[in-house]
Amino acid sequence: MKTRSIEKIVKPGNPHFVGDGFRVHNFIPGASTMQRMDPFIMLDYNSKYNFPPTDKPKGVGVHPHRGFETVTIAYKGRIEHGDSAGGGGVIGEGDVQWMTAASGVLHKEFHETEWSKTGGEFQMVQLWVNLPAKDKMNSPRYQAIPNTEITKVPLQDGGGEVEVIAGEYQGNKGPALTFSPINMFNVRLKKGAKTQLTFPENYTTAILAVEGGVNVNESNNVLQDCFALFKNDGATFTLEALEDAVILVLSGKPLNEPIAAHGPFVMNTRQELIEAFQDFNTGKFGYLED
Repeated sequence: MKTRSIEKIVKPGNPHFVGDGFRVHNFIPGASTMQRMDPFIMLDYNSKYNFPPTDKPKGVGVHPHRGFETVTIAYKGRIEHGDSAGGGGVIGEGDVQWMTAASGVLHKEFHETEWSKTGGEFQMVQLWVNLPAKDKMNSPRYQAIPNTEITKVPLQDGGGEVEVIAGEYQGNKGPALTFSPINMFNVRLKKGAKTQLTFPENYTTAILAVEGGVNVNESNNVLQDCFALFKNDGATFTLEALEDAVILVLSGKPLNEPIAAHGPFVMNTRQELIEAFQDFNTGKFGYLED
């Protein structure tokens, strides 16, 4: 099976704050366009950052979304979510929340109240996953995925495991429900351990080194906090841990549909964007207390 090679390795750029609770490096669309990364249309990475104790939780107040899904993966710290469709909850280390905004929700996310009082190391990924045109106006949905429900597949040599959040690894399916074919894994490797991953050649495929670094295909080092995008020139690649490592792996089938994006809305046409703003301004996204 032909090896999939790396198109680019991107170091984290200058961070910026989203609200006052998320200090992020933007890799999508920062490193490549939404069209190139389809169906992954945004990736903000809050690398390890120490937040001091506070009685007022930091985060992002009420804001709208339509046309896509937000996926938040917690590596350090705790985050509290709420939306106008009734979804909500708290996730901590190893947990995932998967919110389908679809036809529209109001949404807020803050550091969890009790965690905020002590503060500490905070590390998160937030992804936006585009929805097919036929599903953009579906009803909103919220999936709380605690780490205990994430499928874990040990590597044969005992050198780690693959956590399957969405998609399938060696016949083992992840718990997340998706609208298009998406694979989302946390690959946890001990120093020196190696694993091979295979996805269809046409799938958009990338990795983020959340912890430690890896050597890819015995030729490229992807170090901690760096992002690597693969070419669509093969199916298989290998990861070998330079040190104990946690690697977020993303691979999804492109939707190959027009993308019209503005702020918190991602639709297919400019007219649909105009309608999204009109619906938001006339209260059709519901109510959520700030």
